Amino acid sequence: MDEKQVVGGRQSGASSPPEKVPVNTVHDHAGIADQDLDQAYKYLESKNDGLPSSEGVNLAALRRKIDWRIVPIMFACYTMQFIDKVLLNYAAVMGIGRDLKLRGNNFTNAATAFFIAYLIAEIPNGIILQKVPVAKWLGANVVLWGIATACTAAANNYTGLLVARIFLGIFEAAIAPCLMLISSMYYTKSEQAPRFSFWYCGLGLGQIIGGIVSYGFQQVKNPGFEGWRIMFVVLGLVTVIIGFLTIWILPDTPMKARFLSESEKVALLKHVSVNQTGITNKHFKLSHVLEVLTDIQLWLMTILTILISVSSGVVTTYSATLIRNFGYSSPISALLNMPSGIISIFATLLVGFGVRKTSNRWAWLAGCCIPGILGGGLLSFQQRNKPALLAGIYLVNFIVATLIIIYQWTVANCAGQTKRVVASSLIAGSFSVGNIIGPQTFQSKDAPDFIPAKITVLATQAAGAVLSVVLFGYYVWANKRKDRKYGPVSSMEGVAGDTEAERWANRTDMQNARFRYVY
Repeated sequence: MDEKQVVGGRQSGASSPPEKVPVNTVHDHAGIADQDLDQAYKYLESKNDGLPSSEGVNLAALRRKIDWRIVPIMFACYTMQFIDKVLLNYAAVMGIGRDLKLRGNNFTNAATAFFIAYLIAEIPNGIILQKVPVAKWLGANVVLWGIATACTAAANNYTGLLVARIFLGIFEAAIAPCLMLISSMYYTKSEQAPRFSFWYCGLGLGQIIGGIVSYGFQQVKNPGFEGWRIMFVVLGLVTVIIGFLTIWILPDTPMKARFLSESEKVALLKHVSVNQTGITNKHFKLSHVLEVLTDIQLWLMTILTILISVSSGVVTTYSATLIRNFGYSSPISALLNMPSGIISIFATLLVGFGVRKTSNRWAWLAGCCIPGILGGGLLSFQQRNKPALLAGIYLVNFIVATLIIIYQWTVANCAGQTKRVVASSLIAGSFSVGNIIGPQTFQSKDAPDFIPAKITVLATQAAGAVLSVVLFGYYVWANKRKDRKYGPVSSMEGVAGDTEAERWANRTDMQNARFRYVY
């Protein structure tokens, strides 16, 4: 569906002269219970008598102002999230297995433990994020996972490593749902895609920095405190600093953004009200949770996320090991893993701006799966051709961009605060399921070629491409069903019940007659 809807006499997401927002007027509650009204509506209503005029606010300039204030810190958080998570990948070629006397599948199990903890932690996250300030919760968890990363250096055996990875997984579980919710507060659906891509590029930068950092610390020759231990301590401390900066810089909602004037806040809230997904509402609704469990789109999205993330687990945990097994030394393996980050950044920005300009999320997702399929094929069937194997590793990194499409798709198509929070946590949890499966396809008995794991990459990417087409078909059908039941959205403008309060009424996408799905 094309998100360029006509709202207030202009098209959201379309290219146009500098946009101006009309004077905002807050209407009555239209019979909606106070607890069901979004805090954005209450903010506007509380200032109704002396509400600053938003007339003359340039939305393009406002977007740029918001971009520069919130996207960089989210980018920094995601960069460190990825680096801290995959340090184990780089430590594998720096001797951690030898120093901790890891045996058999110990390394694979340590990688898997992170994602099991990540998955379990998404359950309380789905409840906590409804009640606490999102940005503060994010910052606190960034600080805590930085501490867990630094403490990995203290591990002296498999058990110590396992404990550190479990705590790292618990605290990192907050990152995806927090960033999904924060990003959806400030932008319309079509505007969200490139912003999600900007902070998600932290993953690609993490791959590049990780290779450089690993190479650098491999030059440290200190028998008493090995290079990989110093690496964990240094990067853990960097993460802690970024966590405290997040708490200080990142506002919990647009209404609390100190860098915005009152008129800019009004203009922004009016602008994003077309999403009909709300900003924040602390009232927990069990009916929204039950709807998540019965919503076909979320089941399809969950399966799609798992399929995509199986390959992600392979890339993030074993890429340096695979490159080393091609016959390269450990330092060179770390450096050869760096182009993966460049591919990730390119693919992420491509789909972000592609979705912004054309929508067609399903097609961009399927398109990114194609290089992943080719990469899986090269890895599986070109066992003695080093250039082909390296190309396979790099091509598989195109699948990194598919996850950001899924994240943005989820928050764009799920309305109602409780449903959005639970759905965000569900998708983040599904990501961890795929990453649990991915590393487990690497069994010590299959070394050094790990053919079953490589074939898994090929198969899951092909299935992901097919499922994206299935989702496209479902959304087309769901929108047509709503049109038949309620009539086209254009026919509802200005009719009874079409009020400002209705836009902030904390209704789910299935409950809201005016809501249409994007695809």
